[in-house]
Amino acid sequence: MQKVLVVGAGRGGIALLRVMAESDAFQIVGVVDHDPQAPGLVLAHKLAIDTGPDWKVFLSDDPDIIIDVTGDPQTFVDLRDARSRHTVLVPGSVASLIYQLLTEKETLIEHMEHDSFIRDLVVNSTHDGMIGIDCDYRIILFNKRASEMIGIDQDKAMHQSIYNVIPLSGLPRIIETGRTESNQELLLDNGHKVVTTRIPMINEQGEIIGAFAVFKDITEVVNLAEEMTNLKEIQTMLEAIIQSSDDAISVVDEHGRGILINPAYTRLTGLTENEILNQPATADISEGDSMHMQVLKTRRPVRGAHMRVGSHKKEVIVNVAPIIVNGHLKGSVGVIHDMSEIQSLTNELDRARQIIRTLEAKYTFEDIVGSSDEIQLAMEQARLAAKTQTTVLLRGESGTGKELFAHAIHNASDRKYKSFVRVNCASMPSAYLKEALFGVEDPKDNHHIKRGLIEQAGEGSLFLDEIGELSLDTQEALLEALQEKKLYRLNGQIALPLKASIIAATNNNLERAIADGRFIEGLYYHLTRLPIQIPPLRRHKSDIPALCKRLILNLNQAYGRHVREVSPAAIDQLLEYDWPGNVRELENVLSRAMIFMRHQETILEPKHLIPLYSSNPSNNREGIERLKGSSLAEKLERVEQEIIEQTLAAHNGNKTAAAKELDISIRNLYYKIEKYELDF
Repeated sequence: MQKVLVVGAGRGGIALLRVMAESDAFQIVGVVDHDPQAPGLVLAHKLAIDTGPDWKVFLSDDPDIIIDVTGDPQTFVDLRDARSRHTVLVPGSVASLIYQLLTEKETLIEHMEHDSFIRDLVVNSTHDGMIGIDCDYRIILFNKRASEMIGIDQDKAMHQSIYNVIPLSGLPRIIETGRTESNQELLLDNGHKVVTTRIPMINEQGEIIGAFAVFKDITEVVNLAEEMTNLKEIQTMLEAIIQSSDDAISVVDEHGRGILINPAYTRLTGLTENEILNQPATADISEGDSMHMQVLKTRRPVRGAHMRVGSHKKEVIVNVAPIIVNGHLKGSVGVIHDMSEIQSLTNELDRARQIIRTLEAKYTFEDIVGSSDEIQLAMEQARLAAKTQTTVLLRGESGTGKELFAHAIHNASDRKYKSFVRVNCASMPSAYLKEALFGVEDPKDNHHIKRGLIEQAGEGSLFLDEIGELSLDTQEALLEALQEKKLYRLNGQIALPLKASIIAATNNNLERAIADGRFIEGLYYHLTRLPIQIPPLRRHKSDIPALCKRLILNLNQAYGRHVREVSPAAIDQLLEYDWPGNVRELENVLSRAMIFMRHQETILEPKHLIPLYSSNPSNNREGIERLKGSSLAEKLERVEQEIIEQTLAAHNGNKTAAAKELDISIRNLYYKIEKYELDF
């Protein structure tokens, strides 16, 4: 332990004294100052440290360190001459620096404490209840409003299991599923009505680190609107409630004219009081019907209505209740919840799922779109297949979604947490495919073993796409493995158990292949124990609107666009086509149609599906003749190529100008030039 003598008991001395007195590394042998009222001497007396006006007295203790914080050059010289050889003298400049650092530290600590106080003040001042848990289901956030609404003290709730505090909490489910649950109306045991939103907390790596719930007690607002006896008398109280809410709130009179909005409403819609007050209830609506007017007509509350408000077309959910005084309708009050943040989190979650899906079976039955009898029959058969261990054969034309069904069967089975191995039998050379499926051993070296894909599938699922393309010897080996429930690596002598479930798919006519000697009859009968026929799109065109909605959502994420829907006229045009390429061709057509859309356009119209060549009818006829016999996707490709060529020619090959006119990125334009091999 170092013995320290502090010379100078002013601001610098007292700061050093406070730090060193708390450290086990130092022993302060004395504090010196000629002023008996110096603050450092007062503190030293409290700490039972020797003090005095003359530093020479303390040199007899032979201190290890002398710290001069007097700021007097002569004192420093005297101390330097009088100290012993092994005593370290710290000059005033260094001491000043140390003091500054300590002062900054104290200031930083004060700021941190202040920020923490402000954060806690905000969280505990909000009108919404807030509860957060970590991945161990322990409570890490429980604000005062939550304590009031649930009836449990904050101190008792913190760091406890959520099940000990709220036995029926849905937050653990959010951690397990990773899905947001928005605006769920609940009735608490104490009679309070709440609207709650549960959201997974995700870090920068896309990992779920907990869950967070915000719940609003709507009892006050709804009951106030339904039971108030005099609007004028309680307007002050109502306005206080509205002003403190984080949700946008608006109030209209019995004629549907605005009489009150809160700051959150202005932030959400961008509309000021001058634009809303004394204006019709429709003034803030960009899309949808006025819920205020509906409530005024029916005298009944409306909850969970979706609409868009403000100039930026913010998507919101609206709850509106009537205001009735002495049996007379006096107006209505609306609570507007902003959905943009939740949608942003949902999009992030969808992107995370897409990343995860590249490592496992991607799709479930929820991803299969279709309410037609043909699709529903195929889905019922597929769900039955998921509950069995028998081999499944998916049959259907190219582009009908056979792989989608294979993924869904795996994810609905008890093998969903096991491997899902996909093999495209048509994409591998036949000489290599058998080795890839069954693996190979080196007879001279037992340690040199290559595991096959069937073996790698383990107790999961093996999806053999285009199984009709297998060579005959590979078919024989597969049939033997299926019959015996065993398989052998090439050159291997040890039988390995076949644990994987086999899902096969083909768009070939296997019966004709058997007749032509290209497919083994025994394997055919083994595969067709549970055949599932996936219908072509032309047989369930009624599903095209729903398919378009799902595909547009996926393409928006892929292209960074904001297309909301396909217009009814465009849907009618799509329904007239027979779709030889099935759903894959529909996706291709929609993808290319979005190329013809400007970024500000949000509805896909017929003009985007089939752009006109020019206003000259003869030119149109020539274009139609030139494209005769082509699929819709091929027509669109040729149209796109000609438009790009014409635009580049019009700008003398200036790609920047051409990209600007086409409303696409310069990078995208270069890609298309290379794709169509254009000479520019």
